[in-house]
Amino acid sequence: MKLLKRNISAKDGSGHILLRPDTPEDLWHAYNLLQPPTDFVRCTTLRKVVNTSSTGSTTSSKVRTNLKVRVEKVDFDPTSLTLRLSGPNVEESKVVKMGAYHTLTLELGRNFSIEKECWDQIYLDRIEEACQPERGAEVAAVVMQPGLAHLCLVTGSLTITKARIDTTIPKKRTGSSNHSKALNKFYEAIYQAILRHVDFTKIKCMLCASPGYVKDDFFKYMSEQSVRRDDRAFIENKRKFVLCKASSGHKHALEEVFSDASIMDQMNDTKVAKEVEILNKFMRMIDSDPDKAYYGYNHVHKANEELAIDSLMVTDELFRSSDIATRKKYVQLVESVRENGGQVYLFSSLHVSGVQLNQLSGVAAILRYPLPDLDQMELDAAAYHDGGGEGGYESSDSSIDSEKRVQEDLADMGLL
Repeated sequence: MKLLKRNISAKDGSGHILLRPDTPEDLWHAYNLLQPPTDFVRCTTLRKVVNTSSTGSTTSSKVRTNLKVRVEKVDFDPTSLTLRLSGPNVEESKVVKMGAYHTLTLELGRNFSIEKECWDQIYLDRIEEACQPERGAEVAAVVMQPGLAHLCLVTGSLTITKARIDTTIPKKRTGSSNHSKALNKFYEAIYQAILRHVDFTKIKCMLCASPGYVKDDFFKYMSEQSVRRDDRAFIENKRKFVLCKASSGHKHALEEVFSDASIMDQMNDTKVAKEVEILNKFMRMIDSDPDKAYYGYNHVHKANEELAIDSLMVTDELFRSSDIATRKKYVQLVESVRENGGQVYLFSSLHVSGVQLNQLSGVAAILRYPLPDLDQMELDAAAYHDGGGEGGYESSDSSIDSEKRVQEDLADMGLL
């Protein structure tokens, strides 16, 4: 992503930025920067124009024009990595009337600008991350089982499926070579997919995972074929291949791969490794030291009030909330934790680690010191709230005193 122009007011944070996406991942960052219905986007687009001649005949043509629309709907397709947004036109144009709805498709290599009422710190951090020149695919991974394989590129923000190989492998039969022929055909398809989609000059490691010995058989096939064909990409980067265990050839098996400590040691310089490491630490702490591991906004917010948060984990999905108040409370939480010296990890909802965190409400924290009474503090606060503040507690005490006096009166009358 290239930041071409930035015009943001230091007073109230309003303004606009001009960006140019260079990679499909940049479109994911753009998706996270857009907030309907308050944002405006300007870019060039194609619009179908119908012209009517003096004789009544009509002709249509597509005209490229520059439009500014108020964003009302945003759609990101993680499979095709396309970003579309729609809304009414807010500036007069020769081909599009004011208020007419139009759908914009943000394209690679084509400039677009975003205008906001307030650029908060989360947005600014996202822009800084997107514009880092060293950002790119850090890890490639292929998970496989007999007849099924998924080749994925794991970047700092996305897990992109580049190829899905699905073939039928017949059973082994005595005197038949169909099984071995089908396996070789399957391994060849994986071989070609890696050759076509993986740039070994950019990735730090190539994970090969499978149940049983499928990965070993593929690696042996790859080694033999690369030497026979003199494929330098495989021969020179064989050391980047890491063989590991997985339960299946489905994409979700990557979650098991990333939870393996020995695998993460070989990926210690990557962003995804750091996120997986802190999430695994949190999961272990829930079992071993639960008073220092909390999830859910209410618990985490209360822990932050006690200045106890050491590491905060949040998914980017929470910042895409259509409710402005909901987004603001999470922005304030992140900023407060940073001000208090805590570390903040922003997880992508398109990573397996982000999916795991979403299952825990999307926000979690590791504390500096245990807070065993955090649940009780919340219950006391809720009771205080329900009781109407201090007056609520007084009315409760007065009811106890009244009951005591009744008991004393009954005792004086000899009824007790």
